[in-house]
Amino acid sequence: MPLHGKNIIGNTTSALGSDTVQAINPASGARIDPPFHDATQEEIDDALRRADEAFSRRPEDPARTVDLLQRAADGIEALGDELIERCGAETGLPAPRLEGERARTCNQLRMFARIVDEGSWVDARIDHAIPDRAPLPKPDMRRMLAPLGPVLVFGASNFPLAFSVAGGDTASAFAAGCPVIVKARPAHPGTAELVAQAVQKACADVGMPDGWFSMVHGPGRTTGACLVRHPVIQAVGFTGSLSGGRTLFDLAAQRPQPIPVYAEMGSINPVFFLAEALESNPEGLAEAMHQSVTLGVGQFCTNPGLAVAVESAALNRFVDELSRRIEQTEPATMLLGEIRESYVKGTDALGGAQGVRLAAQSAGSPDRARTQCAAAVFTTDADAFCDNPELSEEVFGPATMVVRCRDAAQMLGVARRLEGQLTATIHATEREITDQQELLRVLTTRAGRVLFGGFPTGLEVCSATHHGGPYPATTDGRTTSVGTAAIERFTRAICYQNFPAAQLPPALRDDNPLDIWRLVDDVRTRDAS
Repeated sequence: MPLHGKNIIGNTTSALGSDTVQAINPASGARIDPPFHDATQEEIDDALRRADEAFSRRPEDPARTVDLLQRAADGIEALGDELIERCGAETGLPAPRLEGERARTCNQLRMFARIVDEGSWVDARIDHAIPDRAPLPKPDMRRMLAPLGPVLVFGASNFPLAFSVAGGDTASAFAAGCPVIVKARPAHPGTAELVAQAVQKACADVGMPDGWFSMVHGPGRTTGACLVRHPVIQAVGFTGSLSGGRTLFDLAAQRPQPIPVYAEMGSINPVFFLAEALESNPEGLAEAMHQSVTLGVGQFCTNPGLAVAVESAALNRFVDELSRRIEQTEPATMLLGEIRESYVKGTDALGGAQGVRLAAQSAGSPDRARTQCAAAVFTTDADAFCDNPELSEEVFGPATMVVRCRDAAQMLGVARRLEGQLTATIHATEREITDQQELLRVLTTRAGRVLFGGFPTGLEVCSATHHGGPYPATTDGRTTSVGTAAIERFTRAICYQNFPAAQLPPALRDDNPLDIWRLVDDVRTRDAS
């Protein structure tokens, strides 16, 4: 597909504005053609108007949504090497990583297609009337989830496919029955356009209303803010920094009609090593920790930025081995110059903090012209960590900190000091985890996903996945941005009381024409009622 650099407004393209942006190859600093046109106010309003009209004409048959999701996946795959090459040029990410991310993107589109096809996600509940109940008759009550309305999705930097134009937010919004407007990430506009063209074609091929999907270019502080404030938008999906997510959250809360912002914003993903587990294999655990910290140049939201353990000879061996491997890690290209500068600022702040020591960093010198950074590992003690809140802030990149504790009680104190996290991990023997139930209890209050062994990078995409956590990891720890439960973010409940049968949605009719699981008079069943 040739790149045109225009905004995608429903079934059309548009380039009314004169302001443009070009992608920059982070590995070379070279600008990449073509220029992409920032959306004008007229184009933004057009996209919003079309989305609003599309929602009012949304198809009732879930089969069309199933077809859309499947065709979008097919279309992305059909882009072939063109997508991988363009995305690699705009992000500096290697082809194998991008091929894996493309597979994840298409798989989750098809996963949501299966969920919509099965249909029980609407959580239909039926309570039949009891007209002769004393002292008052019981009315007929029927409840289900319904689509919220047009959804705004912000493309992410660190996952240019899986958390971007056709990523999890868009897939789950489509599955819920909502039109989507994507605010493209300026760092990889060509990648965004290629995927958007595939989604646009899928919408047209299955006959979705014009405006079911749009994608606009422009700065977040203007284009993004304008979209968030507009009354047509009913929810926002965002993956990025704490400052960016909080800004959007505040904008949405200040609207005359506040709307939910589902922002995944950051986490240090602590890993707790209990004594027996650490003693059994300190070097092996250090090797695995190093692989997780440096995976993708540390640019994963699940990157383990903190290791916590009690002082011991085994901990010293762990730190020595981790430091050795960090020193051997070559400087690598990050996604953006802004991300690199933020990482350098963060590691400089850690190195200069009281009670913190730089244990090791990449032996080679990073090349700023190639957007490179050095990997790093720091050490501190539990007292210093608990006394300085800044030490618990995320440093996005290939850096981690080891916190040395005097005893298990102090380790528990570190856990209590933590803010909300996406993940928390415990390495322990079964006996140790039994003895440390209070530590486990605390971590389950701090994180959305708790791991026993392993490391948090490499998130499995499946129905049981929860990718969220208490603030500041996300703006709503009750929801997930990965897995089939993500569909619930873009819905609202609606209850029908004493409605004529012919006017009920199919999911709530007594004969159960969709053949879905429902809760009927407090019994889970697929039978007609």
